[in-house]
Amino acid sequence: MPADLLATPDLLRSVFRRHAAGVAVITARGEAGPVGFTATSLTSVSAEPPLLSFGVGTGASSWPAIATADHVGVHILGEHQQELAATFARSGADRFAPPTAWGEGPEGVPVLDGVLAWLVGRVVARVPAGDHRIVLAEVVQGDPSGTGRPLLYHQGRFQRLRD
Repeated sequence: MPADLLATPDLLRSVFRRHAAGVAVITARGEAGPVGFTATSLTSVSAEPPLLSFGVGTGASSWPAIATADHVGVHILGEHQQELAATFARSGADRFAPPTAWGEGPEGVPVLDGVLAWLVGRVVARVPAGDHRIVLAEVVQGDPSGTGRPLLYHQGRFQRLRD
Protein backbone atom coordinates (compact mmCIF):
# COMPACT_ATOMS: atom_id res chain seq x y z
CA MET A 1 0.00 0.00 0.00
CA PRO A 2 1.41 3.45 -0.86
CA ALA A 3 2.61 5.44 2.17
CA ASP A 4 0.25 8.36 1.42
CA LEU A 5 -2.74 6.00 1.93
CA LEU A 6 -1.71 4.80 5.39
CA ALA A 7 -3.72 6.09 8.32
CA THR A 8 -2.26 9.38 9.58
CA PRO A 9 -3.73 12.56 11.02
CA ASP A 10 -3.13 14.24 7.63
CA LEU A 11 -5.05 11.50 5.79
CA LEU A 12 -8.00 11.86 8.16
CA ARG A 13 -8.02 15.66 7.76
CA SER A 14 -7.78 15.37 3.96
CA VAL A 15 -10.70 12.97 3.74
CA PHE A 16 -12.92 14.98 6.07
CA ARG A 17 -12.25 18.21 4.14
CA ARG A 18 -14.34 16.54 1.44
CA HIS A 19 -17.19 15.92 3.88
CA ALA A 20 -19.59 18.86 3.98
CA ALA A 21 -20.85 19.43 7.52
CA GLY A 22 -23.35 21.71 9.14
CA VAL A 23 -21.91 24.34 11.47
CA ALA A 24 -22.93 24.57 15.12
CA VAL A 25 -21.78 26.54 18.13
CA ILE A 26 -21.67 24.74 21.46
CA THR A 27 -21.98 26.87 24.61
CA ALA A 28 -21.84 26.32 28.35
CA ARG A 29 -21.73 28.33 31.53
CA GLY A 30 -18.22 28.32 33.00
CA GLU A 31 -16.97 29.50 36.38
CA ALA A 32 -15.48 32.63 34.77
CA GLY A 33 -18.43 33.23 32.44
CA PRO A 34 -19.84 31.79 29.24
CA VAL A 35 -17.72 29.61 26.94
CA GLY A 36 -18.30 28.32 23.45
CA PHE A 37 -16.74 26.91 20.32
CA THR A 38 -17.60 26.17 16.70
CA ALA A 39 -18.26 22.50 15.97
CA THR A 40 -18.90 20.45 12.86
CA SER A 41 -19.04 17.15 14.74
CA LEU A 42 -22.66 17.50 15.89
CA THR A 43 -24.71 14.31 15.56
CA SER A 44 -28.25 13.28 16.35
CA VAL A 45 -27.83 10.04 18.32
CA SER A 46 -31.32 8.94 19.37
CA ALA A 47 -34.92 10.16 19.15
CA GLU A 48 -36.10 8.14 22.19
CA PRO A 49 -34.70 9.54 24.40
CA PRO A 50 -33.62 12.62 22.43
CA LEU A 51 -29.81 12.44 22.51
CA LEU A 52 -27.12 14.33 20.62
CA SER A 53 -23.34 14.21 20.57
CA PHE A 54 -20.41 16.42 19.66
CA GLY A 55 -16.65 16.23 19.94
CA VAL A 56 -14.43 18.69 21.80
CA GLY A 57 -10.65 18.72 22.04
CA THR A 58 -9.24 18.39 25.52
CA GLY A 59 -6.78 21.17 24.69
CA ALA A 60 -9.57 23.60 23.71
CA SER A 61 -10.09 26.67 25.88
CA SER A 62 -13.75 25.65 26.35
CA TRP A 63 -12.95 22.13 27.53
CA PRO A 64 -12.55 22.88 31.28
CA ALA A 65 -16.09 24.32 31.39
CA ILE A 66 -17.56 21.60 29.15
CA ALA A 67 -15.81 18.98 31.32
CA THR A 68 -17.83 20.02 34.36
CA ALA A 69 -21.02 21.53 32.86
CA ASP A 70 -24.33 19.91 33.69
CA HIS A 71 -25.94 21.43 30.57
CA VAL A 72 -24.77 22.65 27.16
CA GLY A 73 -26.29 24.74 24.41
CA VAL A 74 -26.24 23.65 20.77
CA HIS A 75 -26.87 26.26 18.08
CA ILE A 76 -27.39 25.54 14.38
CA LEU A 77 -25.95 28.46 12.42
CA GLY A 78 -27.42 30.02 9.31
CA GLU A 79 -25.50 31.08 6.21
CA HIS A 80 -25.76 34.69 7.44
CA GLN A 81 -23.61 33.77 10.47
CA GLN A 82 -20.19 33.11 8.93
CA GLU A 83 -18.55 35.79 11.08
CA LEU A 84 -20.15 34.36 14.24
CA ALA A 85 -18.82 30.89 13.30
CA ALA A 86 -15.37 32.38 12.71
CA THR A 87 -15.45 34.22 16.05
CA PHE A 88 -16.25 31.03 17.97
CA ALA A 89 -13.55 29.15 16.03
CA ARG A 90 -10.85 31.79 16.66
CA SER A 91 -8.44 31.07 19.50
CA GLY A 92 -8.25 33.88 22.05
CA ALA A 93 -11.36 35.70 20.78
CA ASP A 94 -13.79 37.32 23.24
CA ARG A 95 -16.60 35.22 21.82
CA PHE A 96 -19.46 36.68 23.84
CA ALA A 97 -18.53 40.37 23.42
CA PRO A 98 -20.44 42.53 20.92
CA PRO A 99 -21.41 42.02 18.19
CA THR A 100 -22.33 38.54 19.51
CA ALA A 101 -25.96 38.72 20.65
CA TRP A 102 -26.96 36.22 23.32
CA GLY A 103 -28.88 35.76 26.53
CA GLU A 104 -29.20 33.33 29.39
CA GLY A 105 -31.33 30.37 28.39
CA PRO A 106 -32.73 27.33 30.16
CA GLU A 107 -30.50 25.93 32.93
CA GLY A 108 -28.39 29.11 32.72
CA VAL A 109 -26.88 28.06 29.38
CA PRO A 110 -25.83 30.90 27.04
CA VAL A 111 -28.21 30.93 24.04
CA LEU A 112 -27.20 32.78 20.87
CA ASP A 113 -29.65 35.06 19.08
CA GLY A 114 -30.57 34.75 15.41
CA VAL A 115 -29.65 31.08 14.92
CA LEU A 116 -31.67 28.65 12.81
CA ALA A 117 -32.35 26.46 15.83
CA TRP A 118 -31.04 25.82 19.34
CA LEU A 119 -31.19 23.04 21.91
CA VAL A 120 -30.20 22.77 25.54
CA GLY A 121 -29.06 19.35 26.65
CA ARG A 122 -28.23 17.72 29.96
CA VAL A 123 -24.79 16.13 29.73
CA VAL A 124 -25.09 12.38 30.32
CA ALA A 125 -21.58 11.20 29.32
CA ARG A 126 -18.13 12.33 28.25
CA VAL A 127 -16.42 9.52 26.36
CA PRO A 128 -12.62 9.59 25.84
CA ALA A 129 -11.71 9.53 22.13
CA GLY A 130 -8.02 10.21 21.48
CA ASP A 131 -7.26 13.88 22.11
CA HIS A 132 -11.01 14.64 22.22
CA ARG A 133 -14.05 13.78 24.28
CA ILE A 134 -17.38 12.82 22.76
CA VAL A 135 -20.07 14.55 24.79
CA LEU A 136 -23.51 12.94 24.91
CA ALA A 137 -26.39 15.16 25.99
CA GLU A 138 -30.09 14.53 26.45
CA VAL A 139 -32.16 17.35 24.97
CA VAL A 140 -34.33 19.14 27.55
CA GLN A 141 -35.51 22.19 25.60
CA GLY A 142 -35.08 23.92 22.25
CA ASP A 143 -36.43 26.14 19.52
CA PRO A 144 -36.39 25.20 15.80
CA SER A 145 -38.13 28.38 14.59
CA GLY A 146 -35.23 30.38 13.13
CA THR A 147 -35.37 31.23 9.45
CA GLY A 148 -32.86 30.93 6.67
CA ARG A 149 -30.53 28.36 5.20
CA PRO A 150 -27.81 26.43 7.03
CA LEU A 151 -24.15 27.35 7.09
CA LEU A 152 -21.84 24.56 5.88
CA TYR A 153 -18.15 23.80 6.31
CA HIS A 154 -16.34 22.21 3.37
CA GLN A 155 -12.74 22.21 2.06
CA GLY A 156 -11.60 24.27 5.05
CA ARG A 157 -14.06 27.13 4.46
CA PHE A 158 -17.55 28.18 5.46
CA GLN A 159 -19.93 27.64 2.53
CA ARG A 160 -23.53 28.19 1.50
CA LEU A 161 -25.93 25.73 -0.11
CA ARG A 162 -26.36 26.15 -3.83
CA ASP A 163 -29.66 25.57 -5.61
